[in-house]
Amino acid sequence: MTTLEKIKGPASYFPSIEKKYGKPIDHWLGLINQFKDIKHMEMVNWLKTEHNMGHGHANAIVAHYFATAKK
Repeated sequence: MTTLEKIKGPASYFPSIEKKYGKPIDHWLGLINQFKDIKHMEMVNWLKTEHNMGHGHANAIVAHYFATAKK
């Protein structure tokens, strides 16, 4: 019997982000990658302002970006 783990953290928002905004997560990660030298909340505010994204969705994408970014 296979047990599926429940997705936790920022990635738990990804299905609803993709559904609501019609773009895959890789699209959003690619966009914010061009701003890799700015702070977390600056990226969140950019997504909110330029792409009309809700705060929770924008924050989830940025948090995932920083958690998985190569240092």
